[in-house]
Amino acid sequence: MHSSPSQPFLKAVLWDMDGTLVDTEPYWIAAERALVEAHGGSWSHQQAMQLVGQSLLHSAGILQAAGVRLEAREIIDTLSSQVIQQVRNEVPWRPGARELLEDLHQAGIRCALVTMSEGPLAGVVVESLPKPYFEFLVTGDTVTNGKPHPEAYLTAVDRLRLDDPTLTIDHCVALEDSVPGATAAMASGVVTIGVPHQVPLPDDPRMVLWDTLVGRSAADVSSLVLDRFAAANLLEGAN
Repeated sequence: MHSSPSQPFLKAVLWDMDGTLVDTEPYWIAAERALVEAHGGSWSHQQAMQLVGQSLLHSAGILQAAGVRLEAREIIDTLSSQVIQQVRNEVPWRPGARELLEDLHQAGIRCALVTMSEGPLAGVVVESLPKPYFEFLVTGDTVTNGKPHPEAYLTAVDRLRLDDPTLTIDHCVALEDSVPGATAAMASGVVTIGVPHQVPLPDDPRMVLWDTLVGRSAADVSSLVLDRFAAANLLEGAN
């Protein structure tokens, strides 16, 4: 493939982790419930769904409101350690995720992980992969503003540009499963693919919805970058 300023092509895919790459949400929900119940409270499925895709600091505040009498850092560490233990026992890969990672790797497309989980958990997941698919990780403990703020995605693009100054937002695609994550990706300006899992995603002209990653290829992802380029040219021509 050859790039030109007038016709961007896919250079990088930015992966969310929890719910997109791995199905760790049940691990988080179980850890949340155990923590709330240990403090004499109750934790419903509806409450758990409010935390999907959110930053851990935000989630800690919700758990404190539910009766957990711990500092935010203690809550984050407690939840993370329980989820890490579960992941060490079994990594619950999302269907089609590893196959798409391999196809992107074979096509020479760079990948980065953009997650609100912190470094220790993300490291366990990435180390479970057979190849170093991800160039780097942007984790919740390395940004000031968590999703739905776009900082994590903008940080990833900036890091990709260190090795390729010609790379722009238009060369990147994000894969997300949650409303906060998709909101962050769309706000950053990258092409966004929503793959809903635990919670539904709204219709949004800035996002393409896929039911699953099963059967999806690097070519499928690349086509979305070209589609955006074509749509932008049509709009420019109409004006």
